[in-house]
Amino acid sequence: MNSRQPKDSNFAVYDGKRFSAYGSGRVGGGDAFRNYSENTNFASSGFLKYSSASTGHHEGFSSYSSDANVASSNFTSYAGSATGGNGDFSTYMPRVNVPDLKFASYSVNGNNHPMSFKGYVDDTNSGNQQFLNYAKNGNGVPVGFTSYGDTSNVIGSTFSHYGELANGANVTFTAYTSNANNPKNEFKAYGGSGGNGGSDSFLSYRDGANSGVDTFLSYGRKSNSGKTSFVNYGNSFNPGSDSFREYGKGSIGQSTGFKIYALNSTFKEYSKTGVTFGQYTKPGSNKGSKKVGGSFANKWSEPVKFFREKMLKKGTIMMMPDIVDKMPIRSFLPRAITSKLPFATSKLFDVKKVFKAHDNFVLDRVLTNTLQECEHAPSPGETKQCVGSIEDMIDFAVSVLGHDIVVRTTENVRGSKKEVMIGEVKGVNGGKLTKSVSCHQSLYPYLLYYCHAVPKVRVYVAEILDVISKVKINNGVAICHIDTSSWSPSHGAFMVLGPGPGQIEVCHWIFQNDMTWTTTD
Repeated sequence: MNSRQPKDSNFAVYDGKRFSAYGSGRVGGGDAFRNYSENTNFASSGFLKYSSASTGHHEGFSSYSSDANVASSNFTSYAGSATGGNGDFSTYMPRVNVPDLKFASYSVNGNNHPMSFKGYVDDTNSGNQQFLNYAKNGNGVPVGFTSYGDTSNVIGSTFSHYGELANGANVTFTAYTSNANNPKNEFKAYGGSGGNGGSDSFLSYRDGANSGVDTFLSYGRKSNSGKTSFVNYGNSFNPGSDSFREYGKGSIGQSTGFKIYALNSTFKEYSKTGVTFGQYTKPGSNKGSKKVGGSFANKWSEPVKFFREKMLKKGTIMMMPDIVDKMPIRSFLPRAITSKLPFATSKLFDVKKVFKAHDNFVLDRVLTNTLQECEHAPSPGETKQCVGSIEDMIDFAVSVLGHDIVVRTTENVRGSKKEVMIGEVKGVNGGKLTKSVSCHQSLYPYLLYYCHAVPKVRVYVAEILDVISKVKINNGVAICHIDTSSWSPSHGAFMVLGPGPGQIEVCHWIFQNDMTWTTTD
């Protein structure tokens, strides 16, 4: 692309491109990216030296890479040495399956170039963000993260050398990873390490999230007159764990306040002055939680994904979880083809070569994670296999259950995320303990299922009725795991139902395009 744009640029309904030295040295004006790489499978873009050394330049990214499957963006030397102007990322990568974002040398040596991230990676599934040398050596670089990672699933963020050596850097994180499932965030050399007069504010930090791990390394170390405020910090039903190492060590006039502070946090080499803790959350606190089916559950657990077997009775009113298939549309390959494709971590180089993943970090990670999942040792009593062809799936089911089998799945998605009524219920094999083979989709370039068989289950087929009209809207298939003794105590089912492994049975619906194989009645 031309490194000097004489006019403002408006990219609407735009797909993945690479911009080198785009907007560098611009004076005034602005560029807008709307509906950028929307609804694509692999959205990839690179902005190298974007808006570098610009003056009064505005950058706007609206609905950026929304609803993409795998999205990768690389902002290298973004707004370096920029003066004035501002950048606005609105609805940035929402509902993306695997986001991967890199902001390297972000706003380094910048001067009062404010940045705003609104609706940042909301409702996403399993991804990463990296902010390297973020606002390093900047002067008055205010940044706002609003609804950061809200309701996301296993989202990870890394802020390295965040605000290091900066002067007057002001940063606000509002609703930071709220209602998310197991968010993981790492702040290295965070909070103006060596900086002067910076201000950081975390509002409703990880509020309502399920679990989560945050690490603050060298937080505010050797800073001067820094101020940090954590408001409503980690207020969730299932608190995560946080680690602050070298917290405020060697700083001068460091001021830090924690309000409504949660459990499971450790402070190593901790600054003994300038820190206040208000309304420390005590064990057993259920503030901000809602009672569901006799147990407390946070917002992430609603609508309820797990339930007790006793609820599968005619007339029961319960919440149906979101059973809609979120995976990209793919197809099985014939076994004659899959049998010739490499599929093992020991052959990872060949796997990446087949799918051209050596230069695609996100696809590389998808392949690696799925192969590791497929090779992970089975749980006690479990039999498992990943299958990429219908022939392999049927053969696996037959090897476990014999030839007299049938496949079952929930009929449609009606009732999803709504309150429904249970109609007639029928237990497979008379409701007796049985074996089944359940198959769940895994993310891979072609259709791949993770199939596994566990002992001591009961399978049910239940009519799903509209609560008001009592009209049948769906036929649901549910599986109840009777023996949960080998499950992890941190499993989401126990966060909703309690009390722990081996003490209760756990039931769940079979979601759209997932299935369970059983013997015929």
